[in-house]
Amino acid sequence: MRTGLTKKQKTTVIYFDEHSRIIEVQTHNTDFKKRLTAFAAMYPQCCRQTDDDEQGGLTFLRKGG
Repeated sequence: MRTGLTKKQKTTVIYFDEHSRIIEVQTHNTDFKKRLTAFAAMYPQCCRQTDDDEQGGLTFLRKGG
């Protein structure tokens, strides 16, 4: 998929803190997107896709355990 983004703009960002049990992952990495999508399908109670930025990036939320 051609997105118009440079490799430098295609990032993976993981947000979490010590207080919340929620982990947010935003990524453009194709392999990581596939792995997170499969994980979310296998464990929908603890992981779900929340956004598609239409530029090749997906966002997932995971409830920490």
